[in-house]
Formats: sequence, structure tokens, C-alpha cells
Amino acid sequence: MHILIIGAAGMVGRKITAAILADPAIGGRTVTALSLVDVTAPQAPDWPIGRVSAKAVDLGDPAAPAQLIADRPDVIIHLAAVVSGDAEMHFDKGYRVNVDGTRALLDAIRHTGRHTGDAYNPRLVFASSLAIFGPPFPNRIPDDFAPTPRTSYGIQKVIAELLINDYSRKGMIDGISLRLPTICVRPGKPNAAASGFFSGIIREPLIGQPAALPVPDTTRHWHASPRSAAGFFLHAAGMDTASLGHRRALNMPGLSATVAEQIEALRAVAGQGAVDLIRPAHDPLVADIVGGWGEDYEASRARALGFTAESNFEDIIKVHIEDELGAALPAPAAQ
Repeated sequence: MHILIIGAAGMVGRKITAAILADPAIGGRTVTALSLVDVTAPQAPDWPIGRVSAKAVDLGDPAAPAQLIADRPDVIIHLAAVVSGDAEMHFDKGYRVNVDGTRALLDAIRHTGRHTGDAYNPRLVFASSLAIFGPPFPNRIPDDFAPTPRTSYGIQKVIAELLINDYSRKGMIDGISLRLPTICVRPGKPNAAASGFFSGIIREPLIGQPAALPVPDTTRHWHASPRSAAGFFLHAAGMDTASLGHRRALNMPGLSATVAEQIEALRAVAGQGAVDLIRPAHDPLVADIVGGWGEDYEASRARALGFTAESNFEDIIKVHIEDELGAALPAPAAQ
């Protein structure tokens, strides 16, 4: 099996790559080739049992889609995106990548083999977002809640989801869209995502650095760890999609927590000293964007199909410590 990861240099792309290298069996098939692409070339890992290529490709380049699928990967994991805050501030950039690039990729797949009768029908797993929903929200959002986004990013993701539904219905691809929770705790440096502070208020204090909190601690949100996110994509890459019908988008499982509950989990894992590094720093733009997102989701369709995630925030913090810091923290001192 040949897997192409678009957006492979990003955090989730790196996690998926590492998981495949550790266990190259997906859906009963063995991965023998990996193509890793991003706007900056990903690092190509050593992999003695398979072929790995890595190169820089901009999905917004009209020539890129045909180049990406020239050797017909069996599974395409589409992670490339202009993220939420960036898409809101840079309108044309968001549509060029999130909509035009995705449509061009789908059309490149559709036209491959068209004139020779050798049709190409890969599994395409798309990274969507729960930002496709907009207020007013019920206390818990059901799977059939209507998408009414109030950000450019959310609208761009809905457009891509609908395209994937239609191209799948026509038999041009075998697509599935994963509406991801906020992935937390994200390793590395902050990005332009409006949700980035959810990770920052955990990640930075764990290594003794201050972190800004731009929203009230009553803000509630839906989370899953990077480890779970990689699991979502690998499960989707190998699952039977027949039961999805024409509804190819799924709300991914996660857990609902307020910022205050995040902070309490940090206190339980790392102690009061870590909590004291969190500094209130109100940001009206971030607060407005995040205030338009849902707080809790049923995700019953995804769970029934075998997708899983953490059930408490302390576990999310411990996953970050295990995967990124390489050791467990000492037990916090009694308060």
C-alpha cells in the first residue's frame, strides 16, 4: 500500500508518519511506500522495510495536484490547510488552499485514467474541523446538527466536505472527512490557529515557561490528543466506508473541558508552580472566534465505527509528557 500525506510536515502529519513507521499495517494491508509533502519539505525518515519520499509542494499551485498523484497512491491523507486565525485574516489565501487546492486535487484524481479506461479511485481522508458548526448551539451537539459556520475557515471546510461527499457519491474517490476536535497538547511552537492557546497553557508551563490565556477560564471546548488524532486518520484509512452512505463527514470523539478544568488537570499532574505560569491576556479576536465554536459533541456515529479518544484531561496531559517530554513528571507537592 502506498500512502500520500499532504501536509506531512505539520504536527498531525508527523504523528501519522511515526505511527506508520512503527506499525505499517493498516486495514489488513502493509504500507510499503510513503510520500510526504508540504509547503516546506518534510524530513524523510529512515525506513528499512519501505520506500519514503519527501518533497516541497504547495497545494495552492495549479500544477501540484497532478504531480502529487502521478504514481497513484492508494490512500491520500489530506491535512494541508490555512488554519483558522490565518484564514480569517487572509481571505484569499484561505480560499486558494482550503477550497481551490482541494477541488483541484479531486479533479486531478477524477481525470486520472479517464481516457484509458483505467480509473483511479483512492481512499481520501480529509482533515475537516468542528469549526464547520456555528451558534446557537444546544448543550451537546448531535451528529445531525446543521453546519452553519461563522468563520471563513469553517465555511472553507464545509465546502471541501461537500465536494468530497459528491465526488464519493459519483465513485470518483472513496472519501471520508474527519471533523477534528482541538488537538491538545500540540508540541512545538504556537501556530496561527485561534485554538493554539488551549495547548499553550499546558505545554509552556510544563517546561517552566509562561503562557498567555486570551479567553475567560469558563470557556469550554472539545479536545483530543495528538496521539488520538493520528489514530483517527489511520483508522479512517483502513476502515470499511460502505456504511457511511452519502454522509461522508464524521464528528470525531473527544472530551469536553473548560479552561478551568484544564488548569485543574495541570495542577494535578504538575503542581501549583506550573499553574502560576499562566497569565490572563485577553485577546478580543481569539475570544470572538473561539466563542463561536461548540462545547460538547455526541460523536456517536464515529464511536460506533471504532474511533476512540481520551475521556479525561489528565490523560491528555500525560500523553503529551510521554510522547514529547520523554518521561513522567514527579508527583506534585501537596498543597
